[in-house]
Amino acid sequence: MGCSSCSTGKDGQPKGCKNNGTCGTDGCNKLTVFDWLSNMSLPNGEKPFDCIEVRFKNSRKEFFRNSENLSLSIGDIVATQAQSGHDIGMVTLTGELVKVQMKKKNEDHTNKELPKVYRKASQKDIDIWQKCRDREAEIQKRSRELAIALNLQMKLSDVEFQGDGSKATFYYTAEERVDFRQLIKDMAKSFGIRIEMRQIGYRQEAQRLGGIGSCGRELCCSTWLTDFRSVSTSAARYQQLSLNPQKLAGQCGKLKCCLNYELDIYLDALKDFPASDTKIITEKGVALCQKVDIFKATLWFCYKDDWANWHALSKEHVNEMLEKNKRNEKVSSLEEYAIEESEEKEQEKVFENVVGQDSLTRFDKPKQPKNNRNKKRSPNKKPQQNAGTAATPEAKQNSPANNPNQKAKPSRNKPRKPRPAKTADTEGKPSAQINQNSPNPEGTAQKRNNNKRRTNNKKRPTDNDNG
Repeated sequence: MGCSSCSTGKDGQPKGCKNNGTCGTDGCNKLTVFDWLSNMSLPNGEKPFDCIEVRFKNSRKEFFRNSENLSLSIGDIVATQAQSGHDIGMVTLTGELVKVQMKKKNEDHTNKELPKVYRKASQKDIDIWQKCRDREAEIQKRSRELAIALNLQMKLSDVEFQGDGSKATFYYTAEERVDFRQLIKDMAKSFGIRIEMRQIGYRQEAQRLGGIGSCGRELCCSTWLTDFRSVSTSAARYQQLSLNPQKLAGQCGKLKCCLNYELDIYLDALKDFPASDTKIITEKGVALCQKVDIFKATLWFCYKDDWANWHALSKEHVNEMLEKNKRNEKVSSLEEYAIEESEEKEQEKVFENVVGQDSLTRFDKPKQPKNNRNKKRSPNKKPQQNAGTAATPEAKQNSPANNPNQKAKPSRNKPRKPRPAKTADTEGKPSAQINQNSPNPEGTAQKRNNNKRRTNNKKRPTDNDNG
């Protein structure tokens, strides 16, 4: 929002002026008309135009006659004539541009029955108007509960109070005719005001409620779009879009209005293109069009007997081949005019990411290697020297071969000894497992003694443990 009153409030929530986009400074209004004649003075003898444009809640605008010749400017709050009582609105346009707007809306500025402006709104009028605006959300919720209790197939989308608080207009949408006579009686009894029901379409509902579209911006109908033109599926076909209703429909459930924005450009570009159902007669057979790319000016054809192989042809070549067919001349083949893949790759531009933020895991911490556990267990273990690397001269001097005082260390890469075979004594009792082929049978007995010592060194139960 552009006005200074629409600042940030508590907890980061937008403060705003609580006018739903109709700020008094006219800096962030929706459907605002810029008065470019405001700084220009009228010619001598000319009187200012006696009609003004006043906006009410959301996008409702009406024209009023300034019969009292009040000095009004954009943003003034005025009390205007209504069917019963008076209404409070905001001036959005004055001067000669009002005549242009009335002509655009098919309003007659010479009509004597045009409603009038009573006065500038006093502080009392503004206070009553603000209290009524604050009640709208509560009354809308209560009215929906009453409609559900009566099993009415309708949706109450918005409530608008009159400026003096004597009347409320309920806007609803429904697919079929609804008998809401009992609903009006219940609401008039509950709220104590006069009730008016007004049915609107789904697009008007989206215009009044607003929202964010699939493009990420506010809805066009709630910001600047004033008239709703019909949108058909042919607009999507001309633009080579998939006929998916979920993607082509807006928040109102109808086709998006933005499908008409670029339709004229596509229609102008397709004037030079052959029709999508064109056939090319060649010596190999009849070729049919399968795909059209408007931006690259390329068409894809395939033979009637070979649907899998597509041939890319330029727009000029296709028109040339069609002219030959008109003269009852057959084209030799599609391969003769086909565009090679290397040419297509050269035409394609490769865009690089300047920022260099392609990786999604660029902020993640790197994973620690799994070998840390082994390093913690043996911190004093020295790394072994690779067998393929050459020894340094200092290592050669300290080797056992060159130093007689140093004992030679046993080699760790000794061949494994075969397990001892089981034998029995003459008395039938099993004897110790001794490897007969082993040259040192005493080594196995020493290992057994070491295992017995480890078991004996375990903690023995004490008296405290038993008791």
